Amino acid sequence: MAVPPSTYPRRLLPLFLGLFQGALLLFFALFVTYDEPSAQVEDPNLVANQVYSTFPFFQDIQVMLVVGLGLLLTFLPHYGFSALTHNFLLLNFSMQWALVLQGLLHHFHHGQIHLDLHKLLISVFAAVTVLISVGAILGRASPCQLLVMATCEIPVYLASEWVIVTCLGVLDVGGTITIHVFSCYFGLGVSKALFRATQQPLHPKETPTPRSDLMSLVGTLILWVFWPSFVAVLCQPGDAQHRAILNTLLAMSASAITTVVASSLLERDGKLSPSHLQNGSLAGGVAIGVVADMAMPPVAALALGSLSAVVCVLGFRFLTPLLGRKLTLHDQCGIHNLHGLPGILGAAASVVAVLVASKDTSGSHPSQLSPVGGNATEAVEGQWGGRQALCQAAGLAVAVGASLLAGLLTGAALRLPCLARPPERLCFDDSLYFKIQDQAESPGPDSSAEEGALALKEQL
Repeated sequence: MAVPPSTYPRRLLPLFLGLFQGALLLFFALFVTYDEPSAQVEDPNLVANQVYSTFPFFQDIQVMLVVGLGLLLTFLPHYGFSALTHNFLLLNFSMQWALVLQGLLHHFHHGQIHLDLHKLLISVFAAVTVLISVGAILGRASPCQLLVMATCEIPVYLASEWVIVTCLGVLDVGGTITIHVFSCYFGLGVSKALFRATQQPLHPKETPTPRSDLMSLVGTLILWVFWPSFVAVLCQPGDAQHRAILNTLLAMSASAITTVVASSLLERDGKLSPSHLQNGSLAGGVAIGVVADMAMPPVAALALGSLSAVVCVLGFRFLTPLLGRKLTLHDQCGIHNLHGLPGILGAAASVVAVLVASKDTSGSHPSQLSPVGGNATEAVEGQWGGRQALCQAAGLAVAVGASLLAGLLTGAALRLPCLARPPERLCFDDSLYFKIQDQAESPGPDSSAEEGALALKEQL
């Protein structure tokens, strides 16, 4: 008997994931092996120290992404199961996809890809871009659309990151430009192309409740606690890593306090907005990443954290409604306010930091900001500082331009009917994708209404 056409989209998700995981198993069996220590690091204690110095940071980042970011997305009251599960699914899917692409592009030697903890960490960073980008269309896209979006975004991110870091030599240890700015404008490009010029009306299930806002705020607190690990994990162990941790803590502490001040002043009754707290408290961590390991006074980290919080809160209060009216731009989670605006602010701060460091003749600036050789004259340092400042600005331009263009193309592809975009009336609803226990156990006199809802869902 032929399968009814209405069941195709429901079978598309397990088919897509099953084929992907099967192909990955075959690829790993043929080409992937674990890295072996070289002759220079055969000392077991040295190898153990390398693992133990990285793995705690890695675990912190996993908690951030799986628990913290997952809970942050649960502000939609009827979409909590979906937000948590889709975030977890996309993390694993994107990480594995990034492992394959990075291995083929950068680590394929003598027919083998040697896997180690550092390569896995870089793949997790690639997956972060997807987790941020989907915030722009959260609740209005099907799981199949999200997976296709991740499939398209990961290779574009890897290419963009290679151009920005390797070709241009941009300093961005915390991923402010390469991760936060890129993922923000990729997501906004997808949103613009997916929804085109139609103004998305306020959905009845889109308004947060006190319970959903509380869960989201718990996610913010988890992200806030572990964020220094995300910024410092790729720094050189020692002074640079220590400096990155301190600068991140100071910036995030300042952004948390400034968010309360700005939110209270912007509300007529002086009360605090939960969305401001959920996002503004993290803005300092986004902005500080690009300059975290640079030599700068502690007051600079505090100032950058405060300014990023102000920019984030003002974005929620004024810019998001303006972009919605003028450009019909839909940004469900406000990723432009948390990742885009503070990311641009951090990139501008890096230009200033490079120029200031190039004029510092005391020798106090770190090796990351010194010209090759470390003993160049002040004139040569000034020339290097100018070139590096231009590289920082060029890296920002590449991140914004490449992500917007790729996002628009990806969003156009997501409009394919076979990807089962949910109709407007069924958006932001867990019951579309999950078997909710209390609903399943209470078929009573309203079963006809439930059957009508199920029939409507089958039209997907």
